[in-house]
Amino acid sequence: CCPQMPLSDTTIRTAKPSEKTQKLFDGGGLYLEVAPTGGKWWRLKYRFGGKEKRISLGVYPDVSLKDARDRRDNARKLLANVIDPGENRKVQKSAKAERAANSFETVAREWFAKHSPGWAVSHADKIIKRLENDVFPWIGGKPIAEITAPVLLTVLRRIESRGALDTAHRAQQNCGQVFRYAVATGRAERDPS
Repeated sequence: CCPQMPLSDTTIRTAKPSEKTQKLFDGGGLYLEVAPTGGKWWRLKYRFGGKEKRISLGVYPDVSLKDARDRRDNARKLLANVIDPGENRKVQKSAKAERAANSFETVAREWFAKHSPGWAVSHADKIIKRLENDVFPWIGGKPIAEITAPVLLTVLRRIESRGALDTAHRAQQNCGQVFRYAVATGRAERDPS
């Protein structure tokens, strides 16, 4: 038949659902899948290791035509370097989940749960409140292995700036205990405190 014309925003916007799933092709393996329910998904069809594969590149209109083309081009660069874009995505997702599982707050709460049963209730309350109020908001979500001494110092200086020198000193001690726990459990290389 005739060569396929690249998609336009108008074509995508006006695409109506039908009884069967439709595929509107753009080029380079990129196409828009229009479901009978009206949903529109960007897909990329590619070959890797002699097998045909496909991955989702997002939902239209959240992912525009330009964004979908950029994602296709990035996937094709991976393919040019003999990297399967689908497998690469799984590895990235897994690494992100692992970093989240090893955030400062997650490790600190684990350390707290392990040690607090041996402490007086008032002492345990002061420690967890200090961490929740003065430390977690600034570094709680960061991977514990990536927190450096200057980053921790910034948190402590923030506490000192309001005149709470004793609180800053105790927060530093608590953070040191958390970092040493992280080192002992293999989730950090060193204690930056």
